[in-house]
Amino acid sequence: MGITERKLREKEELREKIISGARELFLEHGIENTSMRMIADKIEYSPATIYLHFKDKNELFYVIMDKAFTKFFNYFSRARAIEDPMDRLHTLGKLYLQFASEHPFYYDLMFVNKGPMETLPEHDTWEHGGKSHAILMDTVQSCIDAGYFKGHEPKALSLAIWGGVHGLASLKLCDRLSMYKEEEADQLMHRALDSLNSMLTKA
Repeated sequence: MGITERKLREKEELREKIISGARELFLEHGIENTSMRMIADKIEYSPATIYLHFKDKNELFYVIMDKAFTKFFNYFSRARAIEDPMDRLHTLGKLYLQFASEHPFYYDLMFVNKGPMETLPEHDTWEHGGKSHAILMDTVQSCIDAGYFKGHEPKALSLAIWGGVHGLASLKLCDRLSMYKEEEADQLMHRALDSLNSMLTKA
């Protein structure tokens, strides 16, 4: 390996180390309570070194969220082979809640926290975020083509469905289901999704 290749590899390794350290601190302390200096201390480098790779904390948010959307897309992709469009739509809702439950930090960063959105004008959209949304849009369109959702416009209907499932996930992750017994909350959330699916099937 030549000097140039080695330097590029070392640069990429340091970048990944910064991302990994930031992710750990975000999980431990929360995004708002994590500073660039804390990240530097975590990986035992100076803040100036981090700023050579990321201009600010929101830039780090953006990169981590891009990785999160890749993981999210992998979840959604499990439903793509389902032939019946309504069954596929129902499965997407279940996969959405599963992702939120298994990756709450990523979910908060992707769909709740505003920080990464402040860097969006400087970047293209997140590739796998767009692909994930396309799966939902294509599935809703396929449902319409199959005779469901008569009189509904696919883009608005996709947003309404996303909003409904996002609401369930957010209520759970933000501890807004505390009025129910703890052992009941998860079951109730999934029964609510079943109710939503039932209403969609009849639409």
